[in-house]
Amino acid sequence: MKTSGLGELEAVLAVARHRGFRAAANEMGVSTSALSHAVAGLEARIGVRLFNRTTRSVSLSEAGAQFVATVGPALSTIREAMDRAGSYGDTPSGTLRINTSVGAAHQVMAVFVAFLARYPEMKLDIVTEGKLIDIVLEGFDAGVRLIETVPQDMVAVPFGDRQRFAVVGSPAYFASHRKPRTPADLKAHRCIRSRMPSGTIYQWEFERHGETVRFDGQGSLTLDDGSLMLAAARAGVGLAYLTEWTVSADLAAGTLVRVLEDWTPPLDGLCLYYPSHRHAPAGLRALVGTIREHAETQRQSARGGRQKQP
Repeated sequence: MKTSGLGELEAVLAVARHRGFRAAANEMGVSTSALSHAVAGLEARIGVRLFNRTTRSVSLSEAGAQFVATVGPALSTIREAMDRAGSYGDTPSGTLRINTSVGAAHQVMAVFVAFLARYPEMKLDIVTEGKLIDIVLEGFDAGVRLIETVPQDMVAVPFGDRQRFAVVGSPAYFASHRKPRTPADLKAHRCIRSRMPSGTIYQWEFERHGETVRFDGQGSLTLDDGSLMLAAARAGVGLAYLTEWTVSADLAAGTLVRVLEDWTPPLDGLCLYYPSHRHAPAGLRALVGTIREHAETQRQSARGGRQKQP
């Protein structure tokens, strides 16, 4: 197993995070067998079983939970010390683990591709999931989320794009349904509902002239993935509440129609965030620089567009 000298400890933490050996092995880039041997070797040396294993599940034993709670922060400190020492190199290198959502990853992928082209010795390990997590506890270097969801003790680097939501439906749907003019009109419409990772149903948010409205739409379809909601809206199932970025191509092509636009003001956009109390390694600093360049390019483009308007 290729390691940093702390391979067995890294293996235990990975298995604990994923609650299984296969996913942990994939994360570490080793075989399941090698990972299992590494964990078993450590258990044999300390004389304690760290995991309860069955054919269907893997869970921490009581001793394992205490071990992970102690070793996790210590190993994080060691990683930080190694990153700090390595950051004095001239060329950023190594792997950055970034946690984000699928939708956010799609929006910022062009920046990540540009970063990798500029720094060929860097690697990005992007993990997408709907729920918000503690990136420090889960072993990530940074996260990408909406600015409003980022903890206050984090450094936030905006990507530059502001976000807006859009209520959309297909032309076929509106052929038999009157377009809503206010959020209250949505009561007469079929809405494609969105389930959050917590299991709760997301309430559509609107604001105009200081008036804020939350609406819990009713409909025959509930989904937990934006691409599925988009497909359902195209098919005329009902109205969907999605980001402008998600529906922009359909709006331009006329396959979807937008309503209630004056009720969806701009929101703070996406940002890269990372712990403020930690030293940022060279690779992360380079990524931050790339993001800031991207944001400045967008600002200049926006200013140029406004100047050309008659």
